[in-house]
Amino acid sequence: MTIFIICAAVIFGIVSFLAYYPSFGAKMSKEDIQLFRQLPNFNRKSFINQTPTSMGMGMADVLSLLRDYVKGNPNSKPIAPIPMQHMNFGSIQRHKQTWVTWFGHSALMLEMEGKTLLLDPMLGPTPSPIPFMSNQRYSKDVPIDLNQLPIIDAVIFSHDHYDHLDYRSIQKLKDKVKRFFVPLGLGSHLVRWGVAQENITEHNWWEESELDGLQLICTPARHFSGRSLFDRNATLWCSWVIIGQQDRVYFSGDSGYATHFKEIGERYGPFDLTLMECGQYDERWASIHMMPEETVQAHLDVKGKILLPIHWGAFTLALHDWNDPIERVIKATKEKHVEIVVPKIGESVQIPSAQYPNALWWK
Repeated sequence: MTIFIICAAVIFGIVSFLAYYPSFGAKMSKEDIQLFRQLPNFNRKSFINQTPTSMGMGMADVLSLLRDYVKGNPNSKPIAPIPMQHMNFGSIQRHKQTWVTWFGHSALMLEMEGKTLLLDPMLGPTPSPIPFMSNQRYSKDVPIDLNQLPIIDAVIFSHDHYDHLDYRSIQKLKDKVKRFFVPLGLGSHLVRWGVAQENITEHNWWEESELDGLQLICTPARHFSGRSLFDRNATLWCSWVIIGQQDRVYFSGDSGYATHFKEIGERYGPFDLTLMECGQYDERWASIHMMPEETVQAHLDVKGKILLPIHWGAFTLALHDWNDPIERVIKATKEKHVEIVVPKIGESVQIPSAQYPNALWWK
């Protein structure tokens, strides 16, 4: 009886923690699930990829993964502080031209035709619901103080993983953002965290929206979603196309390589700038994260002009060297004759520009 009571108490504690700890987000309502079931990219219980994608690993892969984690990698993190260019809110000029600022990993600020957008603004210290149980951001801080941030026209999210959607960042941003553009289901997390429902627009793949002259299109990605033990693929994942009068920008979110890149390029390309994931890869999960050489090919598939590699430079979420993604991407761009821009974290870059940053700051 004592063992039974202890087990019941443990189970009750875990279930309560998952249900009430805010960082885990919200559970999909029955009404939402009924609506999603009418969609071609949703099966009975969850969203599915456009390209069939298995995320399971065989016993050999599991054993090799355990071996590699035990072995470790001494170059998985920088040994010296990363160069960073700090911003102040006065530097946000509402440029008519296109400017992009990378905050590390996949967090970006895009200034375009007088509008300021934040893309996947994960600006917290760790990609985990429980900060002390996860690896920390390479840098002690981020290039911009969210408490000093002016009003932002829109925030765009690609999916709900912790390294892209951060509860702590939303708490600082929610009263400074006019509108949130998200894939289906993700809005429920934001509502639980205090964002007004009327400020959130949810989209399925290929659905279009408008923001004061900018066209925003939610486009496919090959990935998955989930924030707790029981919500795998309950919300949608996506990439985004952003079209203005002068420039076109593509934001990949997280994605394995597949045919959707060519389809997006045919529908909406060419793109003046692509923001393409290139890090946190492994051959054992290549279906959901591109290898760096695939990043460059995806850029070509969408008909991109300038490539800015993202999803690296902030956290260690894979077993490769922390700077291996950028080294491999640069090598591939030289072989494919692709123009690349690699700014320091916090450095703003105008697109197009006569000369792009070329310092090898990660060396």
